[in-house]
Amino acid sequence: MSPRVVALGGGHGLAATLNSLRSLTSEITAVVTVADNGGSSGRLRQEFNQLPPGDLRMALAALCADDEWGRSWAQVLQHRFTSSGEMNGHAVGNLLLSALWDMDSNLVLGLDRVGELLKVVGRVLPMAIEPLDIAGTFRTKYGIQEVRGQVQVATTNGELQSLRLIPEQPQATPEVLAAIADAEWITIGPGSWFSSVMPHVLLNAQAGAISDSPAKIILIFNLPENERDGEFAGNSPEEHLQLLRNHLPNLHLDYAIADPSVITPTSTLAELVKSCGGELLVADIAQRDNPHHHDPEKLTSVFAHIFG
Repeated sequence: MSPRVVALGGGHGLAATLNSLRSLTSEITAVVTVADNGGSSGRLRQEFNQLPPGDLRMALAALCADDEWGRSWAQVLQHRFTSSGEMNGHAVGNLLLSALWDMDSNLVLGLDRVGELLKVVGRVLPMAIEPLDIAGTFRTKYGIQEVRGQVQVATTNGELQSLRLIPEQPQATPEVLAAIADAEWITIGPGSWFSSVMPHVLLNAQAGAISDSPAKIILIFNLPENERDGEFAGNSPEEHLQLLRNHLPNLHLDYAIADPSVITPTSTLAELVKSCGGELLVADIAQRDNPHHHDPEKLTSVFAHIFG
């Protein structure tokens, strides 16, 4: 029987998790952050005052049917226009989702319709039903700096002092809260920790649903970050876990997955995971040719071991 899994995240990290889970269960609900303000998503969000579609599109593509129909439509959704005009950089899937939301304001229905087109395994849902901003306060070499926006938060080089959503009390997606309550497993991460992972516990209604859920929780730590990706590299997995605990003090983990590359000789990660009630699993989960990105097949093996 397929385990019921809710996967929390955003961007490429969530897509890797979904690609890993899809061969083990068809009962997947992907819950995606909606704070993106860059690129094609940011432009469409600004023009139509809609949810940023990019991370939702990536999750849909990751869960497409594993046949010629699903794979071909996923490829269409991921295609980006190249031109010298205003269409440059827009992804077809972003435009399709924006069109459906423009025709009918039911955001979940629009996602479900694209899911039907791709014959997705499971379901993709937005974390909230309104576009969000994420704001952070950092201590930098220039002093205390306030930044707003997913891109800005992800790329600020400094020590994070606080993190918050704007608006502070957005409306959570009811279908997400129901899925979390019904889940047997919840996965958190990997991804841009401040801008794709943390928003899931900054939304009070969703944080409460996670705390109250009977599901077992799996945390997937990031790999060593590549500064060429445009994000600040410098926070340890211990700091990431502690940040989660700061915003979700009763966080209970069952398992945490980390690549050996993030375990230092002085690492206290195993003890910190244990203090949350969980077991740290250290396994090779990095792509051979790109050690900054997770390998979905390797993650599948770890998930199979946990579920088994």
